[in-house]
Amino acid sequence: MTFDSAELIGLVAGLLTTLAYAPQAFKAIKTRSTKDLSIVWLSVACAGTTLWVVYGVTLSSFPLILWNVGADTLIVILIFLKKKYG
Repeated sequence: MTFDSAELIGLVAGLLTTLAYAPQAFKAIKTRSTKDLSIVWLSVACAGTTLWVVYGVTLSSFPLILWNVGADTLIVILIFLKKKYG
């Protein structure tokens, strides 16, 4: 699989954007506290990243699909923890 420069930029951008959710997910798991997380923000972010996945599928864009599935996974974990811990 080879990537052109635009795809490489997309891969790096997606990696950084997805990793932005990781510290919050790890902190919520560790502290079992999600009181400062907004369920509205999480829901909107999840809807947005899900639509990015659909868009990536329509374009057959590996970076869009890969990183937005990763972001969706982290957001769904945060939503689950928010429901569990309040």
